[in-house]
Amino acid sequence: MARNIKVLMVDDEAQFRTTTSKILTRRGYDTTVAESGEAAIEALKKSPQDVVIMDIKMPGMDGHEALAEIKKINPDVQVIMLTGHGGEDSAKESLKHGAFDYLTKPCEIELLASKIHDAYAATQKDVKEEKNAGDIMIPIQAYTTIDPESTVREGIERLKQSFETALSTSRIMETGHRSILVFDTQGDLVGTLSILDLIRALRPAYLSTPKPSMADSMQYSFMFWAGLFTTQAKGLINKKIRDVMSGPPLSVDESTNLMELANLIVTERSRRMVVTRAEKVVGVVREQELFFEMAKIILQA
Repeated sequence: MARNIKVLMVDDEAQFRTTTSKILTRRGYDTTVAESGEAAIEALKKSPQDVVIMDIKMPGMDGHEALAEIKKINPDVQVIMLTGHGGEDSAKESLKHGAFDYLTKPCEIELLASKIHDAYAATQKDVKEEKNAGDIMIPIQAYTTIDPESTVREGIERLKQSFETALSTSRIMETGHRSILVFDTQGDLVGTLSILDLIRALRPAYLSTPKPSMADSMQYSFMFWAGLFTTQAKGLINKKIRDVMSGPPLSVDESTNLMELANLIVTERSRRMVVTRAEKVVGVVREQELFFEMAKIILQA
């Protein structure tokens, strides 16, 4: 994003407002919140916004009434309506009165972010036909990072935190990273710690060594495996991240076309890539981001 998109989050549920605002802010949006339609109107009068995300069912002025007032204040501001299951007809009706689009709760944060970008792009004169890597990436400040001298225990705590964030509310869902980027003290990307890296490190080294020719068909007994998982897991507690991490993922420039990005993910067998700007890491693109772009194109066709 050339500049932070200004987003007004309007919902009468405090937890949803707070959680969604924090997630969107981490992803690079300039986010403001309002607890009602009336508060949204006042907020827009004080500070223009690019995109409004607004619940339809709210006490007092509901989403439909607020949408009409918002369009009077600024016809160009784009409004994305939120509705619960069973409220799709009401949401579709809002499209006739100027709403840009609607989403049903609960919704994935990746899909919401994609809708916000599309709504903002619709107001720009130089709308691109397709997005690029920089448009769909997770900003680096929103991605979990760690240094190579940290312990595996600390790495696991960071990974768990990314999943706990995803479960913070039943109405907005954020997928956990499943990996951590490893930066050294100079700020250089030196590796990745993924769940698969941890599982590989868990296995005893001798399981990967060639068996003697006479033992090609040897099968380990139940007694051999019993308790081994727990013993090996405890043995990882104080190991350093540098001892178990993989190398850094492939990097792409933020201007990389999405088809080129998809091709690289397949040919390089990489589920994530770092995005750079002037050779500096500024974000991460995962297969999830590409999936939501595919889903939007196919489901809207």
